[in-house]
Amino acid sequence: MAITKLAQMFDVLKSKSKKRLVAAYANDSHTIGAVNQAVEKGLIDATLVGDEETIKKVCLEHKIDVTKFKIVQEADEVKAAEKAVALINAGEGDILMKGLVSTDKYMRAILSKDKGIMESSNATLSHVSVVEVPNYHKLLIVSDVAIIPAPDLKQKITIANYLIRTAKALQIDMPKVAVIAATEQMMPGMPACVDAAIISKMADRGQIKGALVDGPLALDVAIDKESCEIKKLVSPVAGDADCLLFPNIESGNVFFKSSTKLSNGELGAVVFGAKVPAVLTSRGDSELTKLYSIALAALIAK
Repeated sequence: MAITKLAQMFDVLKSKSKKRLVAAYANDSHTIGAVNQAVEKGLIDATLVGDEETIKKVCLEHKIDVTKFKIVQEADEVKAAEKAVALINAGEGDILMKGLVSTDKYMRAILSKDKGIMESSNATLSHVSVVEVPNYHKLLIVSDVAIIPAPDLKQKITIANYLIRTAKALQIDMPKVAVIAATEQMMPGMPACVDAAIISKMADRGQIKGALVDGPLALDVAIDKESCEIKKLVSPVAGDADCLLFPNIESGNVFFKSSTKLSNGELGAVVFGAKVPAVLTSRGDSELTKLYSIALAALIAK
């Protein structure tokens, strides 16, 4: 049965083997708190790379049993990120998580040609978010809202496959992928429409597998059946999308932040393209967002 609420991930993970998480520069209370909850729920075993004295102080302040974690000492944030990545490369982790380290330093450690954890030299890193919005009837899986500013056609095809992989991890048998543009009309002068039409036709011909894909679709017809009826649009995806593939980072990021800040949405997010799922949340994100992101990574991890 498809997962329709983020909290349902916890129940599904109870029947699966625990994953091993490595947190990079885990010196902050939100990271430690989220990891602690994930350990308590039996989702993961955890290694915290960071300043041991700071980690112990945070645990003491928040009444967290520090003995639940393996701590690897590294007080410098750049070296902590590098050390966390090295542990993944050594086979000691199934999930990488960003702690208090800044995003650019975290990504630099992942992308390092000599010591990084990219799947391959030509792999595409992309950020996939799963958003639970109160007024939509199921989860929405969206990309890219954080990493690729203006994905080209090849990158969009890769993102589509990441969206499908995420949907399958959420037990959605045949996910519906909407390739978003400003209009559902095929406008040759709009690159987003052209790319969407190509991706849709590729899916029709089996070049993108395991999903129903349609585009270009404007956001209203992608998620609202009434809009489809008014516009007389017939589509296997429109009005009931599971996944939204955005044409650029501006549109994706605005949707993502509007869903959470204006619509009380909650989310979990991971980065694809590395050897293991990488949790990339903002340093200001809530403990719950980080917990959901850990659970999502655990579902996706091999």
